[in-house]
Amino acid sequence: MSEEIRKAIQEGQTVLGLEFGSTRIKAVLVDKSHQPIAQGNWEWENRLEDNIWTYSLEDIWEGLRGCYRNLAQDVQARYGVPLTRLAALGFSGMMHGYMPFDRAGKLLVPFRTWRNTMTEEACKRLLPVFDFNIPQRWSIAHLYQAILSGEGHVKDVAFFTTLAGYIHWQLSGEKVLGVGEASGMFPIDSAICDYDVRMLEQFDELVADRNLGWKLRDILPKVLCAGQTAGWLTEEGAKLLDPTGTLQPGAPMCPPEGDAGTGMTATNSVRKRTGNISAGTSIFSMVVTEKPLSKVHEEIDMVTTPDGSPVAMVHCNNCTSDLNAWVNLFEDFMGKLPGAEAGKLDKNELYGLLYREALEADADCGGLMAYNYFSGEPVTGLNEGRPMFVRTPDAKFTLANFMRSHLYSAMATLKIGNDILLKEEQVQVDSLTGHGGLFKTPVVGQQLMAAAMNAPVTVMDTASEGGAWGMAMLAAYMYEKEENETLPDYLSGKIFAGQTGTTIAPKPEDVAGFDAFIEKYKSTLPAEKAAVEGMA
Repeated sequence: MSEEIRKAIQEGQTVLGLEFGSTRIKAVLVDKSHQPIAQGNWEWENRLEDNIWTYSLEDIWEGLRGCYRNLAQDVQARYGVPLTRLAALGFSGMMHGYMPFDRAGKLLVPFRTWRNTMTEEACKRLLPVFDFNIPQRWSIAHLYQAILSGEGHVKDVAFFTTLAGYIHWQLSGEKVLGVGEASGMFPIDSAICDYDVRMLEQFDELVADRNLGWKLRDILPKVLCAGQTAGWLTEEGAKLLDPTGTLQPGAPMCPPEGDAGTGMTATNSVRKRTGNISAGTSIFSMVVTEKPLSKVHEEIDMVTTPDGSPVAMVHCNNCTSDLNAWVNLFEDFMGKLPGAEAGKLDKNELYGLLYREALEADADCGGLMAYNYFSGEPVTGLNEGRPMFVRTPDAKFTLANFMRSHLYSAMATLKIGNDILLKEEQVQVDSLTGHGGLFKTPVVGQQLMAAAMNAPVTVMDTASEGGAWGMAMLAAYMYEKEENETLPDYLSGKIFAGQTGTTIAPKPEDVAGFDAFIEKYKSTLPAEKAAVEGMA
């Protein structure tokens, strides 16, 4: 097998995917079987400078080169050959954010990431104009906020893009974005796989009195759908990626995508009526809808798959942080028991013990209530959070109910958003794929999430390789797709065929119990708000 891989590397038959995450940059090299054969990593952190969360250009290029160098070293160490040629490649990054450039290609202000929440005024003004929900992290929100704030740089903007779009531009010379990534810059019309023409015109009319000297479409990246060629690695781009000069130019590049799009790809969740749920420090769901929603919901973001299908996204800031804090408390207690050996307690076993206990609980948690808000939660209208546990005097205060209440809490805001989607909008979902830390303990997270969503939840037997691998699959699709072969068909037939997982359907008693819990959760929210105000 190593000899086959070595030959594929030498002949330039491998595909590269690289993704810029919030704390880690990861590269994955895959062979013809689409299996990872080498990886590279680079740790990095955003900075708070002048109250702006950012990464400097120096950080970006150091991270890109460092990650690629780590990958190339892995290739050399495993197979004894240098990485000189690629069949295809693609780059992805954190969605949204704001990187404006002048005509000379100079960055006008430091990169404003998705994490910044300075655009509230812009979002409030844009919503009634577009009749479309514009979240604070979207690129258009940042641009319009800069206009409203009278920032001098806006008249000099010749082009603005995202992190993935910037990297792609520098390596290929092409100012383009994949439609999934573009859908976090500006609303997309899925029928044409391009920006919504009506909203483009509405924005231009909105800012006409500002005499900015540009039209919005002229400064936005060109939109491409998955499968289209988005340029080729230039000689200058190859040197930017690999300053040693070992990597040759000329490889085709697929449209740059965002982490949402690569996550959908990596979980085979791009077909209509499918979805995925990522549950870790934060939690979000993405459901591919058959048609647009009937009206605007501020709890739901409308984006697209990498091939342009509409996606309803519910994004919540809080998930497992409070759960982890309680598990740490139990660990501390157990470590103090007589006979306990310091450092001998298996944390995974403790998680498993506590999580499984929740399956023995009352379906409605028996009068216990928890809020996992380490930070604010836009879905429920809180700018700040205070983790809180509440119970009635006659509650069934058991360990099982305690754990179940905290697991429900980790999913509660996601359920509130998806109740709008699934109950009010009557969106149909055939399958949901769960991934992330909440699902590491078998059965428990799946069963309760199935109750929250009232839909079957699947966890694959082998965890996906994540966004970088998803990006590599999008590059592979562009490189090897057959005529008229769609992205959903390509993924189902050539990437995920034969892969198995565990699917758990919702139990009616769990669904009813979670519904009862969520009604009390919503009615008790004033107590959470009071805690925020009283514990400043």
